Amino acid sequence: MSNSFGKIYKISTFGESHGEAIGIIIDGCPAGLKIETSEIQKELDRRKPGQSKITSQRKESDEIKFLSGIFEGKTTGMPIGLFITNKDQKSSDYDHVSQKYRPSHADYTYQKKYKVRDYRGGGRSSARETANWVAAGAIAKKFLSTKKIFIQAYVSKVGNIGIEKNYKELNLDNSENNIVRCPDNEYASKFINLIDKTRKNRDTIGGIITCIIKGCPVGLGEPIFEKLHANLGKAMLTINAVKGFEFGSGFSGVEMNGSKHNDQFQIVNKKVNTKTNYSGGIQGGISNGEDIYFNVAFKPVSTIMKKQNTINNKLEEVKIDGKGRHDPCVVPRAVPIVEAMAANVLIDYYLINLKHKI
Repeated sequence: MSNSFGKIYKISTFGESHGEAIGIIIDGCPAGLKIETSEIQKELDRRKPGQSKITSQRKESDEIKFLSGIFEGKTTGMPIGLFITNKDQKSSDYDHVSQKYRPSHADYTYQKKYKVRDYRGGGRSSARETANWVAAGAIAKKFLSTKKIFIQAYVSKVGNIGIEKNYKELNLDNSENNIVRCPDNEYASKFINLIDKTRKNRDTIGGIITCIIKGCPVGLGEPIFEKLHANLGKAMLTINAVKGFEFGSGFSGVEMNGSKHNDQFQIVNKKVNTKTNYSGGIQGGISNGEDIYFNVAFKPVSTIMKKQNTINNKLEEVKIDGKGRHDPCVVPRAVPIVEAMAANVLIDYYLINLKHKI
C-alpha cells in the first residue's frame, strides 16, 4: 500500500480528516538526537488552519502527543509514534457531498477504486494528512541541522504576481514576518491583497513555493532510478494540490544555449564549486555541494463557494454548492509542508550515504 515513505528514515501514517485522530510512525531515526516537543509543535503551528484571514478558519490546535521512541528528551533509535487529535470537525458540512462528486477532488476516483469513501472532508485524501509529514519533517530538520544542512521555503508567486528577484537577493528569514510567508514585504502585500480579494469573491487561486537547501554535502543521491531530484520531485508531487515541480533552471533552461547553461567548475579556497548553478545543486542525480533549489506549483483549491456542475453516484448531472471551511490559497500553509518533505528526503539519503562508508 502507499501509506509509507522513505527507505531508512521511513514514515507510515494513518487517519482521516474527520476521524478521531491522525498519526504517524517514524522508523529509522538515529538514536541520541535531542528533541523538544516545542520544536515539533512550532512547525505544526506554521501549518495548522485558522492562522489568518487568508487561511481556512477550521480551529485545530494540532497538539502533538508522543507515544514512543523518545526518552528523557532524546530519540532512542526505536520507532517514534505520535498522534494529533482532531477537535474541530464539522462533518455536517459535507453531508451534501455524500452522494455527489466534487469537481477536481478525489471523490470520484476513490469511490471507483475502493467502492467506498469517507466523504467527511475528503477523508484520507484531505490535506489534514500533511500534519503527519510536518511532524516527521521537523525531526528530520533537527537531525539535518546538526550536519549544517538547512532548508527554507517561501511563497514566490500567487496567481499572476511573482517575485522576479533571485532567492540570493532576499532575506529568507523575513518569510515568517507576514501571513503569506513571503520574504519581500512589497510582494507580500500584493499576495495578501490578491488572496483576500479572491476569498471575498468566493473563489480560490494558486501559487508557487520556492525552496532552498543549503549546506548539502557532495554525494547525496543514487544513480539511475533513485536520483535525488527525482525523489524530491516525488515528495513534492505527493503534496495535495501540487501540479508542477522544477529544479535548477527548470523549464527556463530550454531557452539557453549549452555554452551558457553549463556550470563551469572552479577552485575557491581549495574547494570545488561552480561559477553558476543552473544544475540546481544536483548533477547525475547526486548533490554536488551547491545550493539545491526548486519551485513547487500549487493549483487553486478545488472547493469554491460557488455553484458548479457535477455528477452524483447515480451518474446523473447535478448542481453542487461549496460549503465548509477552506483555504482561498493553499501556499501560505504549504510552506512548512514543502520544507518537511524536502527534509524527509534529505535525511533518508544522508543515512543511505552512511551505509556506503567503510
